[in-house]
Amino acid sequence: MRDQTVAKQIASKYSALSPLMDERIRRQWAATEAQSYGRGGLQVVSNAIRMSPNTIRKGIREIEFRERNPHKPISTRVRRPGGGRKRCSETDPDIAKKLEGLVEPMTRGDPMSPLLWTCLSTNNIAEELTREGHPVSPRTIGRLLNADGYSLQSNRKTKEGKSHPDRNAQFEYINITVKRFQRNEQPVISVDTKKKELIGEFRNGGREWRPKGEPESVLVHDFIDKKLGKVIPYGVFDVSENKGWVSVGIDHDTAHFAAEAIRRWWKKMGVKRYRGAKQLLITADGGGSNGSRCRLWKIALQELANQLRMPIHVCHFPPGTSKWNKIEHRMFCHITQNWRGRPLISHEVIIQLIANTTTSAGLRIRAEIDSGSYPIGIKVSDEEFAALKIKRAKFHGDWNYALLPK
Repeated sequence: MRDQTVAKQIASKYSALSPLMDERIRRQWAATEAQSYGRGGLQVVSNAIRMSPNTIRKGIREIEFRERNPHKPISTRVRRPGGGRKRCSETDPDIAKKLEGLVEPMTRGDPMSPLLWTCLSTNNIAEELTREGHPVSPRTIGRLLNADGYSLQSNRKTKEGKSHPDRNAQFEYINITVKRFQRNEQPVISVDTKKKELIGEFRNGGREWRPKGEPESVLVHDFIDKKLGKVIPYGVFDVSENKGWVSVGIDHDTAHFAAEAIRRWWKKMGVKRYRGAKQLLITADGGGSNGSRCRLWKIALQELANQLRMPIHVCHFPPGTSKWNKIEHRMFCHITQNWRGRPLISHEVIIQLIANTTTSAGLRIRAEIDSGSYPIGIKVSDEEFAALKIKRAKFHGDWNYALLPK
């Protein structure tokens, strides 16, 4: 923020003084501005007035020479307007066309492009143009590309792949069902598993404020610590109350683990808020431990419905639309933001970081370790599945159904 403010001030002063200065005075003025700024000043001034860093360095050397030799006469020689080395775009008028012909086929996926299988960097482009008889520097390539409207860009996740034909209809069905439950003051929760996290002194993405030059040291390699292991946070988000629960598992992400997290949320938070609840609605992704095709998930929910003595309704999001699940952008993203740049060195640290995640909109979260054992590979027989007391909706009964208590 400080750099931007100072850069604007420098650019404003330079714009007013530049017509009154010759070439030598301009670079020496820029040099004094860079020196007065301190560390990083040369780059700030260079960006603000679009003057080459080498030109500013030359101005600094001239000032230092004058200070060391105050009695020596100072040369007043100044180049005539238009003097100096010409830009390559002037000495080689075809270079811009050659650059466009080299880059455009690459960006369009032309299999004949010489740069198709290399990193499209200024260094590689400069080398290729030089081989074709147009010697040019990487810096000049960057300037020419900027002038043509190119910029450095990363991949953007916007393509969701082939969508299900009933995708929008399912969204509408979920929306109508959620509103109906909320009108009747019945609980509505969004559930999902957050990505597994390694425990130990491992690098965690993001940055946080620390004393200058004192970043927190972590391990170079992310090899799992067999003693500390990893954790599996399973979240339950109360859509109506903007409150959440996270069970931090240490074994496996299974359907029984997911159902146990929901049971703990109900026991610790839900039952106090919804004392007169007669049914529960769960919105979940279509895959994972709570997937629509997971038989064990329905078995676990049947057991939970029997314990809670009320029907448990489930609405799954269509394939490839998990980002629309409320828990993703109303709870998990804030947890990730809260522990950014901090190594998750112990279970206690994870619990405290999750539990202290809040937002100005009133989000509050409780968390605890689930040290239970959840073996994988459990098969559900046809007889067990047929014994479920399941009621499927008329619209997409594979995505929308209810487990009724026995």
